[in-house]
Amino acid sequence: MKLKGIIFDVDGTMADTEEVHRQAFNRAFQEFDLSWHWSKTDYYKLLFISGGKERFKICLNEDKELKSKVKDPGLFIKDLHKCKSDHYREMLATDHIQLRPGVKRLIDEAQNKGLRLGIATSSCLANLNTLINTTLNIDPKEIFNTIVSSDNVTDKKPSPVAYQCALAGLGLDPETCVAIEDTRNGNMAALSAGLQTIITTHAYTTDNDFTGASIVANHLGEPDNAFKVAQGYTYDKSFVDVELLDNIICHNLDDTSDFGLPEIASNIN
Repeated sequence: MKLKGIIFDVDGTMADTEEVHRQAFNRAFQEFDLSWHWSKTDYYKLLFISGGKERFKICLNEDKELKSKVKDPGLFIKDLHKCKSDHYREMLATDHIQLRPGVKRLIDEAQNKGLRLGIATSSCLANLNTLINTTLNIDPKEIFNTIVSSDNVTDKKPSPVAYQCALAGLGLDPETCVAIEDTRNGNMAALSAGLQTIITTHAYTTDNDFTGASIVANHLGEPDNAFKVAQGYTYDKSFVDVELLDNIICHNLDDTSDFGLPEIASNIN
């Protein structure tokens, strides 16, 4: 087996948390008595910007009236983001968030087969800890061999830095690893780091451009809940498992692109 590691993004990939994030942003805006409110349409556009603080900066620059009143924009953004994160973690703990189909199964299989697991997220470590503790009742450090978050990498996706750091932490070459992502920026970041990518879309990313991804599906799938694939070759699999990921790695290493493997395509609901 040539596959040696899997690197997961978190928000939208491991769990469908983007709507929780949106609601947490709006709760923070209310608490700060701001006129801001991000609709689902607004948030769809803002997801092309990685990182909550980065989104705040853009919105603050566009809100001339508010910007003229804010004496220290950096401190304002820091405090607003902390407020939002507090609301987000509270909602994770109380809203019974579940991991997306296939995530726990793939993690368990990878661990059983001795693969190394990593995290590359633009979110903070506290958010990751809350999500994993809530869904799996375990410290993420007991599962993942390396964790790269906004706490230790400031370059946001589509920069490849988070994935490069994750690879370094795993001690693996990109040719032996696969990244699991959900957004265009995440796909670009992983590809730029030399990784093959599996994309699991959701309501906010179904129409993103995922050029270069090995597979684009609605989720990782389960034996009794097959994925719906919009892009890529599945090797007759109905869900993502270690064998499928290893086939993708081997196909890439062997450079058999001229063999004319058929492309699977269907609509994602």
